Amino acid sequence: MDSKVVVITGASTGIGKACALWLDKLGFLVYAGIRRETDGEQLRKDASDRLIPLVLDVTDANSIAKATDAVREATGGELFALVNNAGIASGGPLEMLNLDEIRAMFEVNVIGMFAVIQSFAPMIRKARGRIVNISSNSGLLSTPAMSSYCASKFAVEALSDALRVELHAFHVSVSIVQPGNIDTPIWDKGVETSVSALNDITGEVRREYGPFIDFMLEETRDNNGGPVQEVADVVAHALTAKRPRYRYLVGEKARLYAFIAKLPTRLRDWVILKSLPKYGRALD
Repeated sequence: MDSKVVVITGASTGIGKACALWLDKLGFLVYAGIRRETDGEQLRKDASDRLIPLVLDVTDANSIAKATDAVREATGGELFALVNNAGIASGGPLEMLNLDEIRAMFEVNVIGMFAVIQSFAPMIRKARGRIVNISSNSGLLSTPAMSSYCASKFAVEALSDALRVELHAFHVSVSIVQPGNIDTPIWDKGVETSVSALNDITGEVRREYGPFIDFMLEETRDNNGGPVQEVADVVAHALTAKRPRYRYLVGEKARLYAFIAKLPTRLRDWVILKSLPKYGRALD
């Protein structure tokens, strides 16, 4: 594995960090995308000398260009794999979402992924390498209070499906990883934002959605996720298997979402509604 180079975005914490450290342990030469030098220092403490922190902000074109140039110069222009993990999350009923926050989330989760793939694709094609895009169970099933995050992950699914076919002729594989509940800081940050926004809701919207808002606040406090190593394991499989899968479901919640998503629409909505409290006049 020593000659196989992997770039991972969003490697400062959570899934990205776990993937970077695990692939490093497996013998890959890992360029771990971080936004702050201090994050890189912490990674170095936990990894071998092969792991190289790489300043890479997926929302900054100059940062992406510099990171690409650094990898190209170090590798001679060939890159075995790109793992697109950088992402943020937030939620709430659609009526009360902040549009600026939605735009910011799409910049990271979707536009940033497009930009990074475009920049590194020539090196991956040259190496006949692999791309792994981290999606979510929210890319399988759109659920109440998660419309914006689900929309961003549905977009990841769409771009990945198109990209897989576009790169087939170049012998480049594209895999999608769909984790369910995972114990990662992305949810801590998202919960903090969402709880703040939900607690600030007053007036008619609060009266109409009251029980639903209270339910969502309780749900956000009870996010017992699985270990990040589960995701790192399937990413490793996608990079080492002779025939990597197109999709990897990770965890029971992801498998449940995949099952519900295949139900007829009316039945699917009924199943989701049965899991929610009654709220508003429409459901009285």
